[in-house]
Amino acid sequence: MAKALLGYIGSDPRILDENQRLRRRVADLEAMVLRLQAENDALAAQVHDGELLVVPDSIKDHAAASA
Repeated sequence: MAKALLGYIGSDPRILDENQRLRRRVADLEAMVLRLQAENDALAAQVHDGELLVVPDSIKDHAAASA
């Protein structure tokens, strides 16, 4: 049953090596994605000077005037 869940690879060492290499590559790419997302978030916060969740005054004034 475990073979069915994990996928049958067989005992060919070349296939086992390739599978291990691909798993390492996937892990490296996942780590890179997390690093780039964190870097992007930090850059976005710098651009907006920490005001990512603040409504600009012009929108507040327009909403108050139309109410």
